[in-house]
Amino acid sequence: MTFFLKGAVSALALSCGVAAMGVAPAHAYTLMDMIRGDRARTQSTIVNPAPEVAPPPQVNTSAPLPKVSSPQYYTYKVDPMRLVDTGKFTDPVVTGAVVAAVGTPGDATPSVQRRYLIDAKVRAPVDVAKALESYYGDSKNEMVWLTGTEINDRAKSAMAFLANAGSVGLDPADYAVEVPAVDPSSPDPAMRDRALTQFELQLSAKVLAYVQDTVRGRVDPNKLSGYHDFVRKTVNLDPVLKLARMSPDVGAYLSSRTPNGPQFSALKAELAKLKGEGGGEQPITIAISGALRPGETSSEIPNIVKAIGKYGSAALKSENAATLSAYAGGTDYSPEIVSLVEAFQKERGLKPDGIIGQATVRVMTGGDSNGSKIEKLIVAMEQARWLPADLGPRYVFINQPAYMVYYYNDNKQELSMRTVIGKTTNQTFFFQDQVQTVEYNPFWGVPQSIIINEMLPKLRADPGYLDRMGYEVAVGGKAVPSASVDWYGSTANVAVRQPPSGDNALGKLKILFPNKHAIYMHDTPERTFFKRDMRALSHGCVRLEEPRVMAAAVLSTTVDKVNEEIATGKNHAVQVPQKFPIYIAYFTAWPDKNGVVQYFNDVYDRDSYVRKAFDATTKARGAQI
Repeated sequence: MTFFLKGAVSALALSCGVAAMGVAPAHAYTLMDMIRGDRARTQSTIVNPAPEVAPPPQVNTSAPLPKVSSPQYYTYKVDPMRLVDTGKFTDPVVTGAVVAAVGTPGDATPSVQRRYLIDAKVRAPVDVAKALESYYGDSKNEMVWLTGTEINDRAKSAMAFLANAGSVGLDPADYAVEVPAVDPSSPDPAMRDRALTQFELQLSAKVLAYVQDTVRGRVDPNKLSGYHDFVRKTVNLDPVLKLARMSPDVGAYLSSRTPNGPQFSALKAELAKLKGEGGGEQPITIAISGALRPGETSSEIPNIVKAIGKYGSAALKSENAATLSAYAGGTDYSPEIVSLVEAFQKERGLKPDGIIGQATVRVMTGGDSNGSKIEKLIVAMEQARWLPADLGPRYVFINQPAYMVYYYNDNKQELSMRTVIGKTTNQTFFFQDQVQTVEYNPFWGVPQSIIINEMLPKLRADPGYLDRMGYEVAVGGKAVPSASVDWYGSTANVAVRQPPSGDNALGKLKILFPNKHAIYMHDTPERTFFKRDMRALSHGCVRLEEPRVMAAAVLSTTVDKVNEEIATGKNHAVQVPQKFPIYIAYFTAWPDKNGVVQYFNDVYDRDSYVRKAFDATTKARGAQI
């Protein structure tokens, strides 16, 4: 049996991070965690230390240390656009001598109007251009937005709808069309018809672009950074213009293409509310320097109670109705007010200790201006389009900026808990997958990123370090002492793993949803991090505050059964009864289980890259031909 297959799961599932050179480090355990956690092992049973060996004499010990780089953020490159090939629109009926039989060039018959489509010049995204060429290239298809020599009511309805695209988080400027100033009785009918057919093609291009954008988003997330990983949705644009032409209410048809899941609907409603409030909302201010602790007094207590009354959920206010109604404006931080604050902190994913520090103050005061919240909502609505319109009745949802994970079953949130996510230098990816396996008493396969970036300097000075720490080392699949490895050479063929133990970096279990980023959820012996409000502290994987509870949920079993599996002490894996989705997501605005939108800090500054992509897209679409 090879080194990698010694446990229940292959090497592909061992590492929390990609083991290849040049790929992101993504593990949830720092070198200092490892040293701290394994110090006790040097006092007890470990593998017999092998004799240390010096580097071969020929090795250049002054050579610089190699480095594994993290994924990068990109300068956004917009989706390609091109001129619509209007040569495909030539109507074979309106050619040569038959023109006179059909009508003069100024006649408003559909065939003559089609004649001028060949002169139109419209730039559009590639998929949109193809759909336009398909529709107008078929001589049987009628004009959509023109009736005779006039712009019809269908066109006016479509334009009014597109002008309101901001209500669903899109930019109306991306879909604006200039109405031609034409006189039906123009003395130059040819000029009139050319202007009308240009308008026809432009509006069709904007309608198609809107449908594509509202379904899958304006931005290709994979062009934002190496941390974004999505299969971009394919939108079938071929039937859109026919359906728009036949629809008695084109605005209703276009509205039907907008996502309508509960989360998107909550974001949309919140956006409308904030836009309606404008800048007139009076913010609640809480002037506390340092922290306010239970039993103390403060003139800010009235503002604290007012803020909870404003920003607390309906459920929280219902459960604490007696405290809220009985409060008479005192300045004592009494036990009743402490309980109210603790409930609010717990609801917002903060440490529910009743201590009002700056993180609690920020959440209590709304955290963001209306303008900032609107920006977060628009980004969130874009990102929601990258995910399925329906997340499903059962799923796990990790929201990284909230440092929280939620388990949904039968369309209801049944579980939530704190998480630790990747540091800003070791960010957790944004993708979706399927929960498949729970592994008990896991091995930790150390990623090449950690071996190279963090262990290698120490191993060059102390080659026997891993032997004393109780780690297993293999070269080419063969177990060897750490001290025998040439740590000045390539480590591509070197594997390091930590056996199951109380100090194992992954704790007692991990929950797998196999992916190319080697990201998973897991236990951890380091529990203190869960007490912090800022929990971007790992190498990329997601640590769970209550891993056994989550394992029981995904396996549809009990915590007692999970404990029994762990108690065997053996490394083994159990498949979930049925695979279901997991969303490793990133939303700075997202509704809670009650549909109330909560706002979070942009821990990785990812929203700014989405907004830059918005600007680049609008600029490209508005460029002159």
